[in-house]
Amino acid sequence: MNRKELDPEKSPSAAFGMRLRTLRDGRGWTQDELAKRMECSSTHISAVETGRRPPTARFAKTADRVFGTGDRLERQSLAVRYTALIEGLPEYLGYEARAAEIRLYEVGVIPGILQTPEYTSTLTARAVERGAITPEQGEERNALIQGRQAVLQRTPPPLLFVVLDEGCLRRPVGSADTMEGQLARLVEFACLPNIVLQVAPFEMGDRRPLSLPLYVLTMENRSLISYAECAHRGQIERETSSVVPLLTAYHQLQADALSQTLSVAMIEQLRKGTQ
Repeated sequence: MNRKELDPEKSPSAAFGMRLRTLRDGRGWTQDELAKRMECSSTHISAVETGRRPPTARFAKTADRVFGTGDRLERQSLAVRYTALIEGLPEYLGYEARAAEIRLYEVGVIPGILQTPEYTSTLTARAVERGAITPEQGEERNALIQGRQAVLQRTPPPLLFVVLDEGCLRRPVGSADTMEGQLARLVEFACLPNIVLQVAPFEMGDRRPLSLPLYVLTMENRSLISYAECAHRGQIERETSSVVPLLTAYHQLQADALSQTLSVAMIEQLRKGTQ
């Protein structure tokens, strides 16, 4: 029987299909045998393996159960479904959805988890205008960012520590009403008992220990995961020895940033146009 050669570098779908085939081959199962265990057709298995059909969340979750891979396939499948996101971000979002504590530092733009729909739509519209993403991918991105905020509605909700560079507040995005709504949303978030919001003012200068956006997660088992982005991809780090120095830098950033009270006061002044 001829088997189609797979190139995992071709696309996220191809990478997922290659991972599925490798797991299946490692157990000596045929597509029919895997299909029986997953309660689907062998045709469906073949289509996913060759990248002709994207894995649904349900398919990936079932495959994780059958192969005993935790949630690895479910996380990888996010990269297939969310094509408007840079490499690495879909996998990070899978971790973020289950984290007990989320620490983030952003530069220049309000982080997605705190954005209003109007703010998100404006940023997405500009990306579509530049040709960076298609209109369909823009719709996908808007839906994902709004869905991402559901993590804050979990029971119990995660602890969320946010440090925003002052530029995030001063960079105009959309109309005056859009910015007013976004700043008002930040004030609302700061009132929640599970959120700490701080601003890193420009005056920190070279005392700022971080110059690029950084996300650090504490999972339920207290393991640490960090995520950082460059221009075209995101990097996830799971090794404690590599994450701890980043967490230390984050704590140093928090120590020098404005307190939550002063941060909210700055936001309110910006809303009133007095700064």
